[in-house]
Amino acid sequence: MECDQLVLCDVPRPRNANATRQAILEAARARFCAESYDDVGMRDVARDVGVDAALISRYFGSKEDLFVAVLDSCKNGRDLMDGDRADFGARLAREIVYGEAAACTPDDGSGRMRGLLILLRSIGSSKAMDVVQHTSNTRFFEPLTQWIGGADAPVRARLAAGLIMGMAISRELSDGFSNLDEAQKAALAGRMADALQGLVDG
Repeated sequence: MECDQLVLCDVPRPRNANATRQAILEAARARFCAESYDDVGMRDVARDVGVDAALISRYFGSKEDLFVAVLDSCKNGRDLMDGDRADFGARLAREIVYGEAAACTPDDGSGRMRGLLILLRSIGSSKAMDVVQHTSNTRFFEPLTQWIGGADAPVRARLAAGLIMGMAISRELSDGFSNLDEAQKAALAGRMADALQGLVDG
């Protein structure tokens, strides 16, 4: 998973509340993408932006509130279903294998899986578990189930979600599948595409 490089801000930030709030949100998004919930500190985010930690609390409240705001700023899981249903498997497989949807960058049309990857990063945190479970259902599992449709949609959706999340984790653990050559990556994407499409089509 590729994340923004965290850069300290040495230049005084203009007094613009909206710009400051957005800068805090972007810095927090980069932090939560690169580290688990428990490892992200409010002071670290504040230092990345060049503001006092108290200002983050003023804008967002607690760290949990900031975490929720970060997830809200990410593209919704429904975006994964955008496009032709017939090439859903190929589209998702390509994005996961080649990392096109995993970029932790500002919302510029990329990073459609960023929110899901942030959730996966923090899934082991007992403090974030309630948020992770609730958000996973509302952002990912429920939209996917509704989109798949049919009597056994919940089963097919869970299987598809398990494949998507498992491969996303596998990509991170293997540094973007760096041990595979281009032909092997293409074969991996092809097999994953077939499996996902089979679950969608029933």
